[in-house]
Amino acid sequence: MKTKHNYKKKIGLIVNPIAGMGGSVGLKGTDGDIYKKAIKMGATQVTPIRANELLLNVKNKEKIILIVAPGKMGADIVKDLGIDFEIIGEIGTETTKEDTKRIAKQMVEKSIDLIIFCGGDGTARDIFDSIGLEKPVVALPAGVKMFSSVFAINPRAAAEIIDKFIEGTIETQEKEVLDINEDLFRKDILQAKLYGYLKVPKVLNLIQSGKTGSGSGRTIEENKQDIAQFMIENMEDNILYLLGPGTTIKTITDNLNLPKTLLGIDAIYDNKIIGRDLNEKAILELLNKYKKTIIIISPVGGQGFIFGRGNKQITPRVLRKVGKNNIKIIATTDKMRELVCLRVDTGNIEIDKMLIGFGKVITGYKEELIVKIE
Repeated sequence: MKTKHNYKKKIGLIVNPIAGMGGSVGLKGTDGDIYKKAIKMGATQVTPIRANELLLNVKNKEKIILIVAPGKMGADIVKDLGIDFEIIGEIGTETTKEDTKRIAKQMVEKSIDLIIFCGGDGTARDIFDSIGLEKPVVALPAGVKMFSSVFAINPRAAAEIIDKFIEGTIETQEKEVLDINEDLFRKDILQAKLYGYLKVPKVLNLIQSGKTGSGSGRTIEENKQDIAQFMIENMEDNILYLLGPGTTIKTITDNLNLPKTLLGIDAIYDNKIIGRDLNEKAILELLNKYKKTIIIISPVGGQGFIFGRGNKQITPRVLRKVGKNNIKIIATTDKMRELVCLRVDTGNIEIDKMLIGFGKVITGYKEELIVKIE
């Protein structure tokens, strides 16, 4: 496509085609060659769908020209959307982080105004390595681990940020990129450290906060014990309970003297563990076997996501089968004080709409809050 672009914003687009593929199959990431294992387990690409949703929701399409990476890293996604674009750089059959870094640098050399990248924490680190704070970015969440505070809440929020940037109505701010040890993450240990900063448009309620850990003070621990006691007293026989990640939920299994993966999805039936660190396939098999299922979930500290961050094994297919009424949300009062609302970003608009509205959060023994879910 050849047009005059003088009046248009130049926006780069880099899509990590393997990001997020480990989520539904329970691999907790796709760094290195892990994506090959994910493919063998039946994983499919996530990022093209996320990037397509973002671009379809941008209202000011006529005011931009996209500078895109070749093939599956960008061009294949934009070619049929009616948006003016140019392709930059070269990639091989298999893409690597070096492709991301090299193409990001080339985009800066082309004087782009903004870079959109689609991936997870690993992709954010690659972008930081290549451009630092030279250009602002919009980070589209599509990975398994997205604990960094640079990411938009979801593709629609990312599109809104881009529109505001095009209209010139926002300033930028520096947000944290975290380095998550993926090997330890697979071993149920969350180790995160500050890796760097990226410049992002400053838009209230459209950018997520960084991951914060649960406090370990006596009051918080007592609060967790109260929640656990209440949940255990209300557990029923002949019901499958799917337990999400986190220390608040692990307190339940600790009180039942049962093992629990801190960062995985586990299953309890009649006070017995019947599945640990489950992926989507294993969860769906259990749903077909048992008549009724209840999901117990706790929001990510500081971010407020109940689905779409850190628990991608609970997929839209799983949530559709279980239903909104069979989801129990638990959180300490300390955690809830940090949050304006709860959030969902399942990757499926229909399921997101099913979940949004108002939900009940159990915050203690016979204590609950009614909280908005966005």
